[in-house]
Amino acid sequence: MAGEDTSLSGLAGRYALALLELADDKNELDTVAEDLRGLKQILVESEDLRRLVDSPLYSREQQSKAISAILKKASVNELTRRFVLVVTENRRLFVLSDMIDVYLAELSRRRGEVTAKVTSAQDLSDTQQQALTEALKKSMGSKVQVDVTVDPSLIGGMIVKVGSRMIDSSLRSKLQRLQLAMKGVG
Repeated sequence: MAGEDTSLSGLAGRYALALLELADDKNELDTVAEDLRGLKQILVESEDLRRLVDSPLYSREQQSKAISAILKKASVNELTRRFVLVVTENRRLFVLSDMIDVYLAELSRRRGEVTAKVTSAQDLSDTQQQALTEALKKSMGSKVQVDVTVDPSLIGGMIVKVGSRMIDSSLRSKLQRLQLAMKGVG
């Protein structure tokens, strides 16, 4: 399970592409993308939900009932709701996070956008997120979709990954580099 293929030809890719085509047919690409981003955030924030999604010990009915309640509370649109319920019915919930990643990446690729994965020590305000998006847009020379996650263990600063490039300006990394430099002196 852990090594699921997130390419377009893998399990997550096949589901994501099917959803992408359905959303495109119904002109709901952005609505579904926004729903999926919200679900991804819920998955990141809720340890109980991750356990439900990842564990084969829960029955199909238990997973379906729990996921239905979450989808209702999240107010996702009908297409997104039906998709996630089909994933649940097919016992593929453990790959949902990868499906979301593939959907968003493929949507960005089709639009000529680059996705930047940003991990910050604290939530970014809308102004900060806009400034970051503009700076990345100038640097990359193309449209940039920013995917922000929060990791308080960074202490301060952020880590930005765009493709194979990574910029780590986190306080945690700076302290680790300083610690290594001090070991070399002593």
